[in-house]
Amino acid sequence: MAARKPKVIVTRRLPDVVETRMRELFDTELNLDDAPMSRAALVDAVKRADALVPTITDRIDADLIAEAGDKLKLIANFGMGVDHIDVAAANARGIAVTNTPGVLTEDTADLTMALIMAVSRRIVEGANVVQAGHFTGWTPTWMMGRRVNGKRLGIIGMGRIGQAVARRARAFGMQIHYHNRKPVSHLIAEELEATYWESLDQMLARMDIISVNCPHTPATYHLLSARRLKLLQPHAIVVNTARGEIIDEGALTDLLTQGAIGGAGLDVFEFEPAINPKLLKLPNAVLLPHLGSATVEARTDMGEKVIINLKTWMDGHRPPDRVLVSML
Repeated sequence: MAARKPKVIVTRRLPDVVETRMRELFDTELNLDDAPMSRAALVDAVKRADALVPTITDRIDADLIAEAGDKLKLIANFGMGVDHIDVAAANARGIAVTNTPGVLTEDTADLTMALIMAVSRRIVEGANVVQAGHFTGWTPTWMMGRRVNGKRLGIIGMGRIGQAVARRARAFGMQIHYHNRKPVSHLIAEELEATYWESLDQMLARMDIISVNCPHTPATYHLLSARRLKLLQPHAIVVNTARGEIIDEGALTDLLTQGAIGGAGLDVFEFEPAINPKLLKLPNAVLLPHLGSATVEARTDMGEKVIINLKTWMDGHRPPDRVLVSML
């Protein structure tokens, strides 16, 4: 008699090829409506599942984990960030947590550069003018932005994505600076011609562009606080493709409204999906709906990572992308 397939509950709609493969390998319960699960539905899921496959839209906190049945042994997150999962509470219950690192690096770096260019060259403002039928012809002093060549880019978080952003920025002729918990290796620093700043405050005061590429942890919550944002030069722009909670969104909005900083390109928001209404009205803010990993290739690769973690766990081995509390 065939062995029982583990019960896997998926909280959101995933690419068809991923869902099909998961159905072949596991007793998989899909979310065909693609709406975020209610709290009651999540409680029901953790009570019945052997493995849960959540996304960033699901809050897997200690209270929810306390409701889990004895069968639940794996939370295989569809995504790299796990700030929505209480990893310590899961581990205390003997539940492993995995993520999908590496596969969204290039796409997120591409989007970061797109936002840098969009804000610096006022691309969205210009496109809106044309689409509204207000373009009356070229003039010498209208819609002027700033060139990126030769500008200083300060990267906050020099992991995979930060380094990928740096490589792209070097191709645009930018000077690379970064703040990280510790310096990168000499080989990487030499390749990127990157200058390390132990003091975030000192770096912020000297940069033309700031790119936020660090994970959201208790230590990075409001890392760009009101005080730190005020250190930026009046022409500086801020780009965030990491997590909204890293920036004090209210303070950023106030400074943009006052013209105290040059602009912002945001793919993520502090209270996502809610966005500060004042931010929505600002012409010097380019706002995107969390598109960092939104390519067919990245989302499919993320699903394949989830499947590998599930299959490895099902076969009695340690999943390759297990997340430990010491890593956070």
